[in-house]
Formats: sequence, structure tokens, C-alpha cells
Amino acid sequence: MILTINTFNLSRPASLEEMTKVFQGTAPRYQGMPGLLRKNYFVSEDGRRVGGVYLWTSRADAERVFTADWKKFVEGKYGTPPVIEYFHAPVMVDNRDGKITVAA
Repeated sequence: MILTINTFNLSRPASLEEMTKVFQGTAPRYQGMPGLLRKNYFVSEDGRRVGGVYLWTSRADAERVFTADWKKFVEGKYGTPPVIEYFHAPVMVDNRDGKITVAA
């Protein structure tokens, strides 16, 4: 599994309520997306950084989404280009399902 953290540094602080509305507007485009296991949106406590934490089946799945067009779309949405970090995620604990998953 691959974990990506996508961060946007905002030019002005945003409230949790404001960003929740923005996130609700973009969330449906990620439902049923091939290779995406989970996405969590985040807002820093000071409201200056926002973004998403994604769990993918593979880096190739993530790279199929994080295209130049996607980067242009999100830059238009947040006013700043994303910083994308990739991490291996070899083990996942899911307390909702009561499972521990080890990446193949």
C-alpha cells in the first residue's frame, strides 16, 4: 500500500466550517475511484494548511490520479499548488473492522 499526504499552504487562514464545505464538494469525485482505499481530508489548527491523506493499493494508482490536470484543478480550488509526499504503508490497523492488514 502507498500513503500520500497532499498539502496546500493557504494564503489566508480558513475556518473548519469553510473547508468542510469545500471538501464536501470534492469528496464525491473520489468515491469508487480505482485503487483508492481511503481518503481523509484535513485542516491544520491554525487554518493555514489543508489537504488530504490517501491510502492507495499502489503508487501507480496514485499517479494515475495526480496528473497535471488534477494539479491544475486543485490549484484552482485552493489557490496554491499541492505538495505531494509518498510513503510506503506496509501495515494498517483498522479498528472499525477489527483487522490488521499487511500489504502484499
